[in-house]
Amino acid sequence: MAVAAFFDLDRTVLRRASGPLISEALAAAGVVDGRRARSGRLLYRLYDVVGESLPSMALARAAALFAKGWPADTVRQAGKEAAEELDAIVAPYARPLLRRHRESGHLTVLATTTPVDLVAPLAERLGFDDIVATRYAERDGAYTGSLEGEFVWATGKLAAVRRWSESRQVDLSASYAYSDSVFDVPLLSSVGHPVAVNPDPRLLAVAVVRRWPVMNLDAPPGVPKLAGIEPMDVVQWLSHPAMFPYARFDISGRENIPAEGPAIIVANHRSYFDPAAIGLTVLGAGRKLRFLGKKEVFDAPVVGSLARAAGGIRVERGTGSDQPLREAQVALEAGELVAVLPQGTIPRGRQFFDPELKGKTGAARLAALTGAPVVPIGLWGTELVWPRRERLPRVHQIVNPPTVQVRVGKPAQLAHDEPHADTERIMAAIVALLPPEARRRRRPTARQIELATPPAHPVEA
Repeated sequence: MAVAAFFDLDRTVLRRASGPLISEALAAAGVVDGRRARSGRLLYRLYDVVGESLPSMALARAAALFAKGWPADTVRQAGKEAAEELDAIVAPYARPLLRRHRESGHLTVLATTTPVDLVAPLAERLGFDDIVATRYAERDGAYTGSLEGEFVWATGKLAAVRRWSESRQVDLSASYAYSDSVFDVPLLSSVGHPVAVNPDPRLLAVAVVRRWPVMNLDAPPGVPKLAGIEPMDVVQWLSHPAMFPYARFDISGRENIPAEGPAIIVANHRSYFDPAAIGLTVLGAGRKLRFLGKKEVFDAPVVGSLARAAGGIRVERGTGSDQPLREAQVALEAGELVAVLPQGTIPRGRQFFDPELKGKTGAARLAALTGAPVVPIGLWGTELVWPRRERLPRVHQIVNPPTVQVRVGKPAQLAHDEPHADTERIMAAIVALLPPEARRRRRPTARQIELATPPAHPVEA
């Protein structure tokens, strides 16, 4: 038998309620009065915060009667007009999730209370295989004021899904369902893989008791949200140079960071302070950032939990696993910025002073896989804030803090032909952003070599 994945619409596939945009489309089509369309905005705002309620769904149920006499073709055209606006509020991680189900051979089904004539164009844009939705009865091209079949909500949605599954020979016990609403508990309980997405308080309680997975399709997998706020939001609010009184920052080129859409941020690696300098730069441009980091960071007490909560992607060097690249691909498909340090680790000892930067191919492969632009950042001076030899940053340098130079360049020009060649292009783009002294060979002092050597390693002679 076949396997299906059923998705609710509002606050699940979409970040918020579809009602306001659909009402505007109906008003523009002349089906409803514009003042009436605007009058429901407060109710929809409440819906966005707390989810479905009995009064709101009673109004939705009564909408079929209000639609009596509406020309069905005009409503369908309004649905087409609304689809583009609705597409803009699709949750970032909804598309990658749909793609993964399709790649697994699962049928994807939009299961929603919203009338089918209004959401079919959006479902088509998103590539759903089918729709289970409320249907208004129609005669002579106009709605009759009654329904054709169930009101697809709560137990009515379950009944409609069961009937659809029987007709398509779908095994519900092996299928998936995603919803934000406690009123979808009947449907969630009927499938083998229920998932609470952006759950309302009551569904969250049910999910905790029944140990159902909880996720948010507007944040990376595993990232918690409270009242719509994720840890990276807090980090973004706190990102200001004043939070680092032991360092000064000379940042330029932020305009090269895309204002929206995916990008791969790459930088040279000089210090444990590099992520702070990169984060301050990118978050200061108004974008969130997901780091690929070595597993030691994620395994560390406290810091590891924070890294995971911020949507960091764990990399286990030497395993040959493509899992980090797959996770980064999903983040990029969701329109996120992903930070990669191509060198992998901070060069140690004498290698730290080598003007030739050598990188691993991960960023180039990721760019070829996704088509995302690669934005280079040149870092200089971070090692003065946190030398590799020392276990903590030099927070005592408040009186005369060192200057960290951050330069953001235009996207690297890549050929997407061969990962090693593109990696050389990426590293060259980073080097071009560094000060002239970074490109000169020099003989470091014994003290400089010592500071560039990890504590657990002997210092070179």
